[in-house]
Formats: sequence, structure tokens, C-alpha cells
Amino acid sequence: MAPFSQSRPNPMIPVGGPCVIDHTLHLLREAGVNTVTVVTGHKGDVLRRHLTGEHASGVNISFVEQGKGQGIGGAILAARERFSPGENFLLVYADTLTTANIFSVTLQAFGLHGDPTAAICLTESGEKYGNVYLGQEMKITKIVEKPRREKGLGNYVLAGVFALNTAFFELLGKAKGDMEAAWRKLIENGSLRAAIWEDRWLDLAYPWDVLTANRMVMEQWKAAVIHESVTLSGASVKGPVIISKGADIRPGTVLEGPAFIGENCFIGHNTLVRPYTCVGARSVIGHGVELKNCVMFPNTTVGRLSFIGDSVVGEGVDIGAGTMTINRTMDQRPVTVKVNGKPTPSGLTKLGAFIGDGAVIGASNILAAGAIVPEGARIGHNLSYPPQKRGGR
Repeated sequence: MAPFSQSRPNPMIPVGGPCVIDHTLHLLREAGVNTVTVVTGHKGDVLRRHLTGEHASGVNISFVEQGKGQGIGGAILAARERFSPGENFLLVYADTLTTANIFSVTLQAFGLHGDPTAAICLTESGEKYGNVYLGQEMKITKIVEKPRREKGLGNYVLAGVFALNTAFFELLGKAKGDMEAAWRKLIENGSLRAAIWEDRWLDLAYPWDVLTANRMVMEQWKAAVIHESVTLSGASVKGPVIISKGADIRPGTVLEGPAFIGENCFIGHNTLVRPYTCVGARSVIGHGVELKNCVMFPNTTVGRLSFIGDSVVGEGVDIGAGTMTINRTMDQRPVTVKVNGKPTPSGLTKLGAFIGDGAVIGASNILAAGAIVPEGARIGHNLSYPPQKRGGR
């Protein structure tokens, strides 16, 4: 998820306005969950700051810190003391996203038999996830972690939501925190069941997944919601556009929904905001900018006459005037992105840039399709005069 994982955990990525963790907490509350324990690890202070105090979902939130070097099993065991013997609980992986309430479905299945229950869903490709095999009465007979399989071949996979009893802590402890061993033991006992999830589901694994998640959220919107403090004199709104408190939308601007404008944003004259665009709070968008299918984190500035398309822009980024993101290859083949130094196919024919928090990009620059700009990077103005010094002859 670099460059965004450099400065935040995945649940703190904004999609459709709120962060992924906010969507999860609201769905948990709808499912009847009142108390949540959040286990923090990488950049846990960011998560704590965001969730400390009263959350809009109304759930009561406490925190446990995961030990360094511990995997998922260690993270779960870190929360063991928060539960009473015999208590039932939901285990939720916080970097997954659904459009409907997967927690209600899982709890309903759990309530029918009381056995440990894992939500599973069908994916187009199961190479990245724990593949699940089913027997009679929805009992899970085998889990294969990240199998090597034919590209494009789908299977049921673990969806990151489990209904369990505190007896699972003892089982996991005996397995020394090895989740695969704990699941195998439950399967051997014939007590691990499945709850099939048939709606949309996404695991945030790559930076372009942010665009997919944003689209998933926005596709649920049916109508425009404009805060009473917003004045739209001379601007045009088409479709389900959410405009938050204190936003300043200047004349000539066209907002095509679904789109989101955060609190206290400034949108300059004659700007075009195309569908599936999310502009984070306190951002400034200059005159004549075009934004298309992009997610912009809070406190971002885009200079006049720029084009940002099919891109994700981190928090506090400053983009100079006349900057362009190229969002396709010359031959219109799927864009390849360098992830951890390795070229990785995105599967998308339209994909722009991924710009890390605090980056500064000078005027008149052009970013290649699939470009990753690291957190805090500084790219100078693209000057034609005075001539820039270039290496070689």
C-alpha cells in the first residue's frame, strides 16, 4: 500500500469521505455491537488519535497495542484480557471493506449453531487469500493459505470476519499464535462453519484498491446532500454530490456525482469535478482544474489548470499549476505499477499516480501512469527558462 502505508495504517485511508475504519465501526454498531477493542500496530498512534473521544458510530472504543514482530495471532492474543471466560465476540480484520453489513450476516449464522463461524466470499482470484473448502452443513473442511493457482481462477476465501468464543484464545495460545494451526484444530474437531457473504467485498492490498473502495462506497449514494452553509451561486451540481460544511464553491464549477467535497474546501472558478472524486477536508483546488475518479486526502492543494485523473493523493500534498497525471499507456494496455521494487500488473487500463503524504510537486510536471511519488518527495518546477542543467552532453 506504499506510499500511503508509510504514514498510516490501512484502516486510516479515506474512501468516500470517512476512513475505512469509520465505515467498519458504523456497520458494527448497526449489527448491535456496542464495545470494540482495537489492536494497534504499525502507525498505531494515527489510529488512536482518530478514534480517541466519542466516535460518530456511538460504539465504545478501547485500545491494545500489538507487540513488535507479532503476526495476526499475536495481535489477537494481546486482547485476551479484555474478555470474560465464555464470552462470544467478533474478530474483524480492519483493512477490509463491504458495502452492506457482513457482521449481521456472520452473527446470524453463528446464532443458529453457536459454532465458530468464518465469513467467506467468492473472489475472481484467490491467490492472495486463505482459500476455503466446504463440506456438509456449511462446515469448513480445509483452508489453504495463499495457494498457487491458475491466474483468474476464483474460490471461496476468508473474508476477515469471524464469530468466536473466548475458548479460541486458549486454542490459539496452545498454537503459539499460529492462526493456521488454530484453524486446522477447529477443522479437525469439525466445529468451524462458514457464513457465505454474497455482496461486494474488498481487501485493501494495493494502492489502486483505494479507487475501487471509493467507488464501492459512492455507488451506494442516491441523492445530493449539501450543507446549509454552502453557497452554490453560479456552480452546477449533477447527481449525488455530498458537499460538507464550510465548503467554498466558486462560479463556473461543475460537480458531477457521485462526488464528495470535504469540510472547508475551496473549489476555484471553472473547475470540473468528475464522478467518483473525493476531495478531503481543507483542500484547495485552483481555477480550471479537472479532477476525475481520484481520492484526495485532507489538506491538499492543486494549482490551476491541472489534471488529476484515476489517482490517489496523500495528505498535505502541494501540486503546482499545470501539472498532469497521465492515466493510460500509449497502447492502452493495463498499467503496471512498481510495488516493493517489483513491476506489478494493476489490471486497469486507466490508472494515474499515487502521491505520498507531504509531497511537493512543482508546476508543469507530468506524472507517468502508475507513478508512485514517495512521502515527503520534492519535485522541482519543470522550467524551460532559464534552461535546466542536464547530465551528459
